[in-house]
Amino acid sequence: MIDPMLLDQQLCFALYAATHAITRCYSPGLKALGLTYPQYLVMLVLWQEDALTLKALAERLDLDSPTLTPLLKRLEGAGYITRARSRIDERALEIRLTDTGRALREQARPVHAGVAEQSGLPPDVFARMRTELHMLSAHLKRQDQAAHGAG
Repeated sequence: MIDPMLLDQQLCFALYAATHAITRCYSPGLKALGLTYPQYLVMLVLWQEDALTLKALAERLDLDSPTLTPLLKRLEGAGYITRARSRIDERALEIRLTDTGRALREQARPVHAGVAEQSGLPPDVFARMRTELHMLSAHLKRQDQAAHGAG
């Protein structure tokens, strides 16, 4: 019988180790683009949906505003985004891509492709794993919300 309390039997450790490994794979390509991995995640969201409020961006990335703000300041300093008060709701900070930020998307394409290749996984396995991780994450978020009364 396998002891469930062994480190190698822990799903959390397998996810932790895989996260570290895949993030390291992204690093050289992102460094060439002048991006950190968290900045890349911000850019991915904005490439998908430009002109988001800080709140919407934070929710999409599952980050809080104080964590996100320094990333956004650096992206703005690099000329990839602008941050401005919303014309609709002055309390909301709106994040928009610049032309330079939009152009960066095509430059980032090979980085993603390289990581997928480095994984050594066939594309269908890679896609299935991603889908299963999304399902796990969504289920755990629902459980957490139910336990803490958030909705």
